[in-house]
Amino acid sequence: MTLLEVKNLRTQLLTPRGYLQVLNGVSFQVKEGRILALVGESGCGKTMTALSILKILPPFSKVFGEVLYEGCNLLELPEETLQKMRGKEISMIFQEPSRALNPVLSIGEQLIETLIIHHGFKKNEACEKALALLANVGFSNPILVYRSYPHQLSGGMKQRVMIALALAGEPKLLIADEPTTALDVSIQAQIIDLLYQLVKERNLTMILITHNLALVSYIADFVSVMYMGTIVESGPTEVVLSNPLHPYTKGLLESLPVEPSKPLRPIPGSLPSPFEKIAGCYFHPRCGVAEDICKTKVPPKIKLDDREIRCWLHADSDRG
Repeated sequence: MTLLEVKNLRTQLLTPRGYLQVLNGVSFQVKEGRILALVGESGCGKTMTALSILKILPPFSKVFGEVLYEGCNLLELPEETLQKMRGKEISMIFQEPSRALNPVLSIGEQLIETLIIHHGFKKNEACEKALALLANVGFSNPILVYRSYPHQLSGGMKQRVMIALALAGEPKLLIADEPTTALDVSIQAQIIDLLYQLVKERNLTMILITHNLALVSYIADFVSVMYMGTIVESGPTEVVLSNPLHPYTKGLLESLPVEPSKPLRPIPGSLPSPFEKIAGCYFHPRCGVAEDICKTKVPPKIKLDDREIRCWLHADSDRG
């Protein structure tokens, strides 16, 4: 069954220059018990998609479209109802644990607060549950971590605490935003193995936000590739990564270091400013196979077997 369905999600942020469109019609589905990866360069809209789903946005932001969670449109719910769902039904592991954790509260106090709010535990019950959560995320001495403050923990330890906090409400959907950022390679592997294990043990559904395609191939069931606030290609991970159809997806894969002696083939140029108005396909200024139509008309969403793609190279019947 589909747990979450995002339809034509469009987000605008208020800036000194007026409203800025940062998401341009994002659509995808996440099936129960599966892992969907959102991938793309930094600044393409991955994190903004997650924040828009939960409506954790700056004041005066505007969000349009539909975010259907178990058939209920989250964008139509009052803030009070959404507040109760955040952390309990849908939880998020934020990208930088040093900024997400409260520096003046101990780890135990932060876990207890979450458990009391979402489950109504008494303090003693919440304390026991907090220690169990810390043990579940791999701490050999949960009491020591429970009594510690964020600044006393390493980056990997703080990320495990973030995972424990995200699981405290026993959510059905977990959003992991770059959960291995700023961690060394060995710790990255531990965190990803832990997340994968928890997803399978608890039958969680997860959205993984990352730019690490090697990680995606290891953990994700489905992948959606984002560029300039829209999804340009999506489908089963193995299918998309083994035979990419969109030039942007191909460019991302060709940028990966495969062999030490083989030179990298980076995508030309850089991600445009969100304020820059681009006619036609957003990727055409950096695309090596762009045609005239790519510069004037936005490509439609094309269904090809078990994947979807936005590219004029695969839309011959819509060129007129």
